[in-house]
Amino acid sequence: MTLTYFVPFLFMSLIAGCAARPFYPLPSKISNENRQPIQTSRPYNIAHRGSNGEIPEETAAAYMRAIEEGADFIETDILSSKDGVLICFHDVTLDETTDVTKHKEFANRKRTYEVQGVNTTGFFTVDFTLEELKQLRVNQRYIFRDQQYNGKFPIITFEEFISIALDAPRVVGIYPEIKNPVFINQRVKWPDGKRFEDKFVETLNKYGYRGSYMSKDWLKQPVFIQSFAPTSLAYISNLTDSPKIFLIDDVTIPTQDTNQSYWEITSDDYLDFIKQYVVGIGPWKDTVVPVKDNYLQTPTDLVARAHAHDLQVHPYTYRDENLFLHFNFHQDPYQEYDYWLNKIGVDGLFTDFTGSLHNFQDWTSPLTGKNSSDKSSASKMLDKIALLISSYKIG
Repeated sequence: MTLTYFVPFLFMSLIAGCAARPFYPLPSKISNENRQPIQTSRPYNIAHRGSNGEIPEETAAAYMRAIEEGADFIETDILSSKDGVLICFHDVTLDETTDVTKHKEFANRKRTYEVQGVNTTGFFTVDFTLEELKQLRVNQRYIFRDQQYNGKFPIITFEEFISIALDAPRVVGIYPEIKNPVFINQRVKWPDGKRFEDKFVETLNKYGYRGSYMSKDWLKQPVFIQSFAPTSLAYISNLTDSPKIFLIDDVTIPTQDTNQSYWEITSDDYLDFIKQYVVGIGPWKDTVVPVKDNYLQTPTDLVARAHAHDLQVHPYTYRDENLFLHFNFHQDPYQEYDYWLNKIGVDGLFTDFTGSLHNFQDWTSPLTGKNSSDKSSASKMLDKIALLISSYKIG
């Protein structure tokens, strides 16, 4: 079954069925022996929480849409339910992107906890079992984005997310984040003294994710493990050789577990230290190129220094709407992609709009194989046109 028909069919099935029952895909039964391999010749198109510019984030439909649109990796945030099941959800609270407040049976679940040094009040994932979480439906985060899918899709588990990638008609990588590990380890307890990070890696191992970057195992099932927490990345480096990415927040925000400043964790000494257990960094893009009054300023040397330490750079987050585009790009997301890929020289982009990045890359740096054949045909046509024009001028 081709990509053209596979994803829309499942997507429409989700729209029809998710309002009635939870989505529980079976583990992959599709052999990946004959699937198109992941491309590694151009910067990675990383679908940030799926194609969430179109469909509510972290849902099966958003990930399927991203695969349809050409994502190299689908990215997710991993949290936990009260009963220790790993789920795909960004916020530690359910308030902003679910219909939890419409469920009167959960009205007494609102709590206040300290999260990264801030007292936060809301309905926390860690106070709901998986069965309860499955009763909720996800909504679009931003009011200016398409609202028609609100209330249609449930929260999915880490295993369901993995199954979506494994069942894709081509090799699609996964890019899961160990989200708020300090908070999760404080609130959720697993048997035998296991930690959040242990359960995270166990899930990856269960589905065959292993191998160092670009190894045979990795190319078969590509994965990047990401986290803002240095101690979590160091801890799991003893559990798996899968490649890891150290996420870097705004210059004003210290690391959540070690309380290190932005300036410390982006120093040459620290980059040299972390390359022992990570293959790259994922910085907030406005720290790579500072912004003032919505105009880009002089780029920092972070990308060059990271590359000098053999570290990849995958900045976040690229969004097509004018609200998020700096004035330098004249309301054109393709100008932003061109700037970051060809001037700054990053190795991957986290984007809410997988399709637009894929189209830009296909037009400016098409892949080999089918794309090169298409390019060759187009070149031949241009040659014919040039010949006709030349003959006309001579005549």
